[in-house]
Amino acid sequence: MCDTERVQREAQEGLSWVMEQGAAYADVRVHLDDTAESLVMYDGNLEQNETLSQQGLGVRVLWGGAWGFCGTSDLRRVHDCFARSLGNARTAAALVAIPLEMGEMPGHRSTYQSPVQVDPFSLPLNERIDLLRGLDARLREDWIQRRIVMATTQKKTVQFWNSEGTCIEKRLTNVFGTVMIMAPDKDGQMQRRSHNLYTRGSGTRGWEMITDRELFGNHVDRVKQELADLLPADVLAHGRRSVILLPGQAWLQVHETIGHPLELDRILGYELSYAGGSLVTPGDIGTLRYGSERLNVSSFGNIENSPGSFGFDDDGTPERDYLLIDRGILVNVLSSRAMVNEVNHVAGRTVVKESGGAARATTFYRTPLERMTNVNILPGTDGTVEDIVAATVDGIIVDTPTSWSIGSNREHFHFGCEIAWEVKDGRRTRVLRNPTYQGHTIEFYNALDAVGDASSWRVEQVENCGKGEPNQIMQLGHGVPVVRFDNVLSGEKG
Repeated sequence: MCDTERVQREAQEGLSWVMEQGAAYADVRVHLDDTAESLVMYDGNLEQNETLSQQGLGVRVLWGGAWGFCGTSDLRRVHDCFARSLGNARTAAALVAIPLEMGEMPGHRSTYQSPVQVDPFSLPLNERIDLLRGLDARLREDWIQRRIVMATTQKKTVQFWNSEGTCIEKRLTNVFGTVMIMAPDKDGQMQRRSHNLYTRGSGTRGWEMITDRELFGNHVDRVKQELADLLPADVLAHGRRSVILLPGQAWLQVHETIGHPLELDRILGYELSYAGGSLVTPGDIGTLRYGSERLNVSSFGNIENSPGSFGFDDDGTPERDYLLIDRGILVNVLSSRAMVNEVNHVAGRTVVKESGGAARATTFYRTPLERMTNVNILPGTDGTVEDIVAATVDGIIVDTPTSWSIGSNREHFHFGCEIAWEVKDGRRTRVLRNPTYQGHTIEFYNALDAVGDASSWRVEQVENCGKGEPNQIMQLGHGVPVVRFDNVLSGEKG
């Protein structure tokens, strides 16, 4: 454990010192507690019981238009961390083409805490394992070859100070859960069906989520029945048809082809060497028709019960609720404070007015990047899942990703899913296996012709979104309704 008062005092001293040395801005994040636990039950056996806990601080200094960063797990070296960060910034400043600027933001004192009823780390380990064991017992059947039940819990206590006088404390809790079963189909190919813990968009984020049967436990029988239906099913034939995405698949479609390409650092080319860039250019912001008029996409969306809700980003910016796509037109992007000046300079006009509150670092020894928060397709007016099915002449319903391949600039994609249901003349007819679909991003979203209402909307949790060099794993959420796209190429050629 650290001497919290000493660390706070030395952090304030360090901020004053680097500003006296000519820094334009500085901040420090102290992770007083950063703990994650993973429990995995595999075929009834406890395969993994892992707890990782870390503590440390990270310092950023903006000097001469360039960032310097230093992180340490030794909380006795606060002053040294500031000195190293300033030295790194001075070195980087020699390479600056477009100086970074943080703009102006009044200092503020704020707190944020995830709403929690039952702290998962307060429960005896046996109680948590017993819950997984009970779910596994309900999954067990002679014809099922593999059973996996997983639960991951996370907690963080983070303190943030910057040179503008901002002081923030965040206490974050996340809970994730998965059940999955597998069995061979009539051709001997292994098929799987799974369910991931989701949220309603409101409520709390403690262990009570995973014990909420509506969110998790009640889906066991459905998963078993759908896997049983898959095993004798025919393979989806190659062709063009309407494709209806349930939220369990729609979240990944949004994640890969809206969320990532709208991260501003990708748009400016900073991810090219690792995970690609973006089909969006700075000049597209405010003008590009990304999709049909039914496409409305927000960042955050006032979601209280999601891993993408954290109160304040790692620039100290309050998490914002704003539109990214308005009736099909790209109107904003996911941004941090320091990138706003650069994108406007490159575009030759003001395309981003203020930070989108998207600067996030996975832990104390990583520097913040533009990351998704809650990127959501807003509910539409095309009714329930059943209403959309009833209005579909020839199509498929798909759910839950098994594979994905994305173009280097997110300009095209190919997804494989766990299961499909055929739709003919407004009715679900039969289950189909090995469903796939593909498309070009802009063409695909312009073919969006139905968006479900609020009854079909739910928040899918994302436990492990990777980005950056070195890689950072981040948690977030996607609120998505049922959506339908017309004339989509789906199924594989024989």
